[in-house]
Parts: sequence; C-alpha cells; structure tokens
Amino acid sequence: MAIAIFAGSFDPPTYGHLNIIERARQIFDEIDVVIAVNPEKKCLFSDKERLSVLESLVSEWDNVSVHLWSGLIVDYAKKRGAKVMLRGIRNVRDFSYEFDLSLMNRTLNNSIETFFISTEPKYFIVKSSAIKDLAAFGADVSEMVPPIIAKMLKEKFSKMN
Repeated sequence: MAIAIFAGSFDPPTYGHLNIIERARQIFDEIDVVIAVNPEKKCLFSDKERLSVLESLVSEWDNVSVHLWSGLIVDYAKKRGAKVMLRGIRNVRDFSYEFDLSLMNRTLNNSIETFFISTEPKYFIVKSSAIKDLAAFGADVSEMVPPIIAKMLKEKFSKMN
C-alpha cells in the first residue's frame, strides 16, 4: 500500500493545497496531510483550527486523513511506514527550497522519496503568507481559499482591528 505524506503549516489551507491533495489521492492509496506543529513559528490559526478545517475540507475523500505532528516529518513517515513525501512547486524558488529540503529528509531517512507536484497555473500566485497579508487589509481572497477559510480570515482580522 503506497502512503504519501503531504506536510506543511497550512496556515491557512489554500485552493493550491487542496489541488495537490486531490491530484495526489488519485495516484497513492493513502494521503496523510500532516500539519506541522512548531511552537517557534507564529501561526495565525491554532493547531486545532487548522486540523478541524482541513478535516472538513478533505472529508469527501476517503483515502485522505489529517494529522498534527510536532517532530521531524521523517519520523512521522517512519512511524506510518510511508516512503513518499509530496511537495507542491509553484516556481523555481519553490523548487530550490524544496529540493534542498528533500535532500535533508533523504539524509535523515534514506528510504524517503520526494515527489514534486507542480501547481496548476491558476494557483501559481496562491501563497498562504500573501493571502494572510491581503486578508489583513480586507482584500477579497475568495478566489484563493475555500469559503470557510475566507470567512475565518475575515473573522480573525476583524477581531485584531
């Protein structure tokens, strides 16, 4: 059984993330979406908020599950018996970063293979940090994130202002 791991902060989840998951779930038997929990990283949404919303966004896909993990992703892969890490690529800068990360992961666990999935062109500019910046100024981000995320962003930033 081929298990693939798609890890990230997902702060917030975007249509780009969902597109990668949807395409990968048609190739692999199981997809574990793993939300990285890093107390050093300042996230807009809590671990539980990200877990809950991602679970609802992927609920229609029976071979996709969502998990929280606070350790090295290669340790999660070993625990799960997964041999594949999925990484979404939008541009050359993403590739450079993700390539270096894949080499580090392979050094830590040489049974891990990284599969790079290029984004669909319509999601080329969709980036979580940019979405948060836009939402903070009240911009409409509904083309970049599911409605529930757009609503959560609006609520979050209205409380901060």
